[in-house]
Amino acid sequence: MMEEAMNFHPAAPKIPPRILCIGMPVRDLTFRIEELPARGFKANATHFEEICGGNALNAAIGIVRLGGRASICGPMGDARETSSRFIFDKLAHEGIDTSQIVRMPNLVTPISNIMIDPSGERTIVTFRDPELWKVQLPDTDSLLEDCAAILTENRCAEFCTDLCAEARRRGIPVIVDVDRTMSAREGLLTASSHLVFSSEALQATAAVNDDGEALKKIAKLTSSFLAGTRGAKGTLWLDEQQNLQETPAFPVHTVDTLGAGDVFHGAFALAITEGQELREALRFASAAAALKCTRFGGAFAAPQRAEVTALLGQGRPANPARSGQ
Repeated sequence: MMEEAMNFHPAAPKIPPRILCIGMPVRDLTFRIEELPARGFKANATHFEEICGGNALNAAIGIVRLGGRASICGPMGDARETSSRFIFDKLAHEGIDTSQIVRMPNLVTPISNIMIDPSGERTIVTFRDPELWKVQLPDTDSLLEDCAAILTENRCAEFCTDLCAEARRRGIPVIVDVDRTMSAREGLLTASSHLVFSSEALQATAAVNDDGEALKKIAKLTSSFLAGTRGAKGTLWLDEQQNLQETPAFPVHTVDTLGAGDVFHGAFALAITEGQELREALRFASAAAALKCTRFGGAFAAPQRAEVTALLGQGRPANPARSGQ
């Protein structure tokens, strides 16, 4: 009788994977403008909003919105800052674990001035206190406990490469958002499982003016999965046989690209932890980024899982004139 009754019990709910996002939270001052002012000129904004951002923070929001769990680790300024309290409140509201953020006395939390034009393109000026790069992350074992994957940006290599290398030794995926040139000797080339480049960083790293050739050249330096995001042109990547593959972008009406790339990386990292095939993981990420681009608010406009599922159900995307990624 006991066994029969147990058969009617639903399976215990699956705990979503926790992804550790490493980077610097940023205070974002966003302005919508009709056009960028020329040098020495002034312009009036049609809208202003203060939000928070940064690659890791944006990706964490995307992960949670899509059903994962995210914690964020990295340096922030002095605990007495008004802006840092604002960021903590926003992250708490999103359900993101901030217990591993490192507060650095007498330093300033990064701040960005962001101008968004009618096409949705953003122009950004950011200040990061140079002393923030000297951060010492918390204990490795505590950071990697219950960690399904690490997502970081390559600008943080100085303070997270050793942690990433240890994660790989433990079989934990390490996804790196590469948006600036990498050195051929950079540790993250081998302390990663997945390297996802912006087109500009890809070509600059390989010193080749072609995304496909650049991927093949970098493949000689690392065994990591390699991809290059190209906005409306979709994503180019290498399969296990080192053949070039392409994931088209989704056609959307773009109003705000701020945070779209970070949402892409967060969605991709979550898909990897869920065991999605690479081709489907890239489609999933592309759909999430495209939906984010259809509304204002940086990563706070990231979609819910049901929205992404619905877009994916509409069929395979075509290459549009403009799309978010």
